[in-house]
Amino acid sequence: MNGDMMTFREIFFELHTYEQGEFYLALSSEERQQLYRYLSPKELADLFDGIEEEQEDVEQLLKEMDSSYAADMLSYMFTDNAVDTLNQLDKKDVAMYLSIMEPESAKEIKNLLHYEDDTAGSIMTTEYVAIAADQTVKSAMAYLKEAAADAEIIYYIFVVDEAGYLVGVISLRDLIVNDDQALIRDVMSERVISVKVGDDQEDVANTMRDYDFLAVPVTDYKNRMLGIVTVDDIIDVIDEEAASDYSGLAGVDVEEVAENPLHAAKKRLPWLITLLFLGMSTATLIGHYEALVSEASILAVFISLITGTAGNAGTQSLAVAVRRLAMQEDDRSFIRLIFSELVTGIITGLITGLTIMVIVGVWKHNFTLGFVIGMAMLCAITVANLAGSLIPMLMDKLGFDPAVASGPFITTLSDLTSVLIYFSIASLFMSYFIG
Repeated sequence: MNGDMMTFREIFFELHTYEQGEFYLALSSEERQQLYRYLSPKELADLFDGIEEEQEDVEQLLKEMDSSYAADMLSYMFTDNAVDTLNQLDKKDVAMYLSIMEPESAKEIKNLLHYEDDTAGSIMTTEYVAIAADQTVKSAMAYLKEAAADAEIIYYIFVVDEAGYLVGVISLRDLIVNDDQALIRDVMSERVISVKVGDDQEDVANTMRDYDFLAVPVTDYKNRMLGIVTVDDIIDVIDEEAASDYSGLAGVDVEEVAENPLHAAKKRLPWLITLLFLGMSTATLIGHYEALVSEASILAVFISLITGTAGNAGTQSLAVAVRRLAMQEDDRSFIRLIFSELVTGIITGLITGLTIMVIVGVWKHNFTLGFVIGMAMLCAITVANLAGSLIPMLMDKLGFDPAVASGPFITTLSDLTSVLIYFSIASLFMSYFIG
């Protein structure tokens, strides 16, 4: 870092922006101070556009810079990325950067900052190319050359009227292959797939996935063009949603790896305490059947076998149901799903039950005991499968995140039902296998 500035810049700019970002993050605070003297705010903005760091890291990186340098860098970033960065800061820091930023850039960023998190408005960018329908292809190409440097994506060119309403779209390919004198209105597509500014980001991701778009326009509720959401932001959304769903299924924040252990424990404890009380209800239920277990102690051997298998079956069903909800399938699809999971539970429970019945019958030389274990296994797996598909659907209907019906929750719930089923069946056949 202490070598000739020109040599450093020549080598640095041969790197991809991702590699530049990795190099930048690997430097010490003192080395980054030298980097700030070698790079302009605009040059640093190019690599900062691709950096995705935790809140504490972003705050630290910005505080290392001179305030004016940081504000200039933020103004050169793509608007959506600048907003993402500022959203990780305290409100007073955001206000400070906006106050010393160029008025035009500050205005664009402010317009995006007020949109709710996880909506199309919060992830859109205002750097797009828009043209008029009465332009010729030649004039549109000339304008595109001027505007391309500041646009985040130029593969789609959007057509708006004088009032800013979205009326069409044309691809860069169609713009190139059509005659120079052709009017845009004659070669554009009037059927434009767009999303509303308040739409959930997951819905936007589904739209882009379904249509294989590189970008989708964002409009207000009167169809005025506000911005675009690009595929790179959607990849981030998909990653966030996947992490969120997996966190729910695991009952823990899977992105908390770098956190302080005390902070991580504070996050996990409420969920663990809740599960502890649910687990106590299972222990209480087993206590209710203490006399039965005392009379036939062999029953205690198979409690964990039945509850564990049922819990695994319920978690499998839960994963399928949460995935279906994420894909936003209709109610008829869920009725089919529930019926399918019921039949699947019966089939898997029957085969598993028959298997364990034979094993226990041969092992303990008591096929009545084997029948009890097998029947309990069949019923427990069927109920767990049904619960795994019904509970997420019920949570979704009540407006809760279905992923909250996590694996640990379903497992604990299936423990309770499995123990109840097991001892209820065992009590009916007590006289046949005691002795």
